[in-house]
Amino acid sequence: MIRVTRTLAVPYPQAKVIAYLADFAHAVDWDPGTVSCERLGEGTVGEGSRWHNVTEFRGRRTELTYRLDTYTPDRLVFSGVSQTAETTDDLSFTPGAGSTVITYHATIRFKGLSALASPVLHREFERLGDEITTTMPRAVAQALG
Repeated sequence: MIRVTRTLAVPYPQAKVIAYLADFAHAVDWDPGTVSCERLGEGTVGEGSRWHNVTEFRGRRTELTYRLDTYTPDRLVFSGVSQTAETTDDLSFTPGAGSTVITYHATIRFKGLSALASPVLHREFERLGDEITTTMPRAVAQALG
């Protein structure tokens, strides 16, 4: 299992930041590996909402179905499932001095033979975590600024 955690701050109100990030379709703007992400279903985004996500990692595309499991005023938890992996994107939010502090915690659990690659891939997921500290604030600023 791979775990990656990053903390970053954005100069926008917490409620607006959470509302933006709750729609996982916006992952195309802030997740460096996401190629496309489309909402499945209609209505207001809330717990139970789902998305079809296409991710490219090391030249290979993987399709995942993501679900919003937790949507509270200070936390969003998404779970993703594909044939080869299960993922969790857990975002917690705290108010900062004129900003919102986001703690992003990703967990990736590979299935079957793919699990053998976990130790080798850890460094690549750390690199993607580093990229999120730039791409997520930029996407939030473009959406809310």
